[in-house]
Amino acid sequence: MKKVLAFILLFCNVLISQNELKHEVYFETDKYDVPITEENRLLLFIASLDSIPIEKVAIYGFCDDRGTEHYNLKLSQDRADAIKAIFADNEISESWITNVDGKGEILLKYFKEDDILKIRGLNRKVEIIITKKPDETESVVNEDHKSTAEVLKEDLKVGDRVVFENILFKNGYSYITSKESKKVLEDIAKVLVEKNDVYFTIQGHVCCTQNSRDAIDKSTKKRNLSVARAKYVYDYLARKGVDKKRMRYLGMRRKFPLGGDPKFERRVEILITYVGEAN
Repeated sequence: MKKVLAFILLFCNVLISQNELKHEVYFETDKYDVPITEENRLLLFIASLDSIPIEKVAIYGFCDDRGTEHYNLKLSQDRADAIKAIFADNEISESWITNVDGKGEILLKYFKEDDILKIRGLNRKVEIIITKKPDETESVVNEDHKSTAEVLKEDLKVGDRVVFENILFKNGYSYITSKESKKVLEDIAKVLVEKNDVYFTIQGHVCCTQNSRDAIDKSTKKRNLSVARAKYVYDYLARKGVDKKRMRYLGMRRKFPLGGDPKFERRVEILITYVGEAN
């Protein structure tokens, strides 16, 4: 039994089927605050979802068999809600979450006295079930669609807002990793160096947080992810030769969601603030 328990706690997720993943978070007696070790395991699990197309998320809270029925139902619901809050802070879209339910107690199914405390510990948990989207064929790209660099080459005026398309940030982080995103950002920098009469504010955005809050930057553990994303672009453009006097950066938290696929909410855009004479 000890070896089985160690195996369960060692790994962050379990493959239920080809289209589902399961993760369990364990709690202390009468508590719904997530223990730090369990939170770290959960964050590793969330990080592993970055490359998975998610269709839905189900979160189910449970208690051991002690306590009244009413108490256990409330405690199990509080545990499920605590996990949902962590998901939101780490850019897991609320639109994916179909169930956040407290299921109450799990009755003991073992009769050996030595196993009771261990089994109760395993019953104080939240189960998370991730259902993947079925495989889909790739959509046809509209060849007439202008790139961000092409849009920036056009005549710009104060108040124009330009979304940096295809600059996709890693879930919960303030940097980009794909070669495609880096190439797009490089093209944008070249245009902005040439258009030295344009001044702008870089605005960072996050997805999925509750009540327009900022998300947590997993690198620093600070709740300033939208600011960090804007500063990442600011620093990159400055290194490429864009005068810092022309730029400022600002975190917009989750004030202006676009709707649609949550990955496009993890974005940066610029707001044109001044267009003057070229030097």
